[in-house]
Amino acid sequence: MLIFAAPVILLLAALVKLTSSGPAFYSQTRLGKNGRPYRLYKLRTMAHDVEKLSGPRWSMPGDPRVTRLGRFLRTSHLDELPQLWNVLKGDMSLVGPRPERPEFVAPLKQAVPYYADRLLVRPGVTGLAQIHLPADTDLASVRRKVAYDLYYLQNVSLWLDVRIFFLTAFYAAGSKVFWPFRLLGMPSPEGIEGAYRDRCAQLPPPPAGAVPMPTPPAATDTVVDIDLGARAEGSPPVAPTGADTLVDIALGA
Repeated sequence: MLIFAAPVILLLAALVKLTSSGPAFYSQTRLGKNGRPYRLYKLRTMAHDVEKLSGPRWSMPGDPRVTRLGRFLRTSHLDELPQLWNVLKGDMSLVGPRPERPEFVAPLKQAVPYYADRLLVRPGVTGLAQIHLPADTDLASVRRKVAYDLYYLQNVSLWLDVRIFFLTAFYAAGSKVFWPFRLLGMPSPEGIEGAYRDRCAQLPPPPAGAVPMPTPPAATDTVVDIDLGARAEGSPPVAPTGADTLVDIALGA
């Protein structure tokens, strides 16, 4: 598959070089199966070395660090084509949970029930969560992603992988139609997220004096109880406002 994608990757790499300064490709440490770190490769979509000033951050909607071509590459997910090299090396699978940066995994393990289960399999270029949900922007979006990843882990099969891989084309094209999902018998978002809430409800109560584990939200719940955003570049740092701040971390791009 990498052989067929190579001409497209080389063309896009040339466009990245022509439209912004810096290398065409970008590598970053991610955690693979059983928490093993590896180097993930992507086409560069942000200004070069932008995190030297901001530190590790999730990318937020309208992120000024993303280049004009980078916005197209991210929307179409063409920036992820170099990950086929990671698949060839055995770091990743074609289908699996989205790989995460080690800086974010430790706090998310503490904040999101069953988050660590995502590391039981190799991460994927695409996956059940990836074709249903946008990229993470806050803690609520991470909880929803974990619900889909857990469903995948509990129902993994060749037939499920084939359906996910086929539906990736619709997702990458920005299609909003849902009939292909229904036609292929894909699970409903309500069923996936409901199963996750039921599983979390079976967790034992936290020890006395411990900070309560956040309750996974329903599909319509967008309340964020931990700030995983980041201040805009150039703006002054925000001081803590009170004792109710649970976690003081910035999870950016």
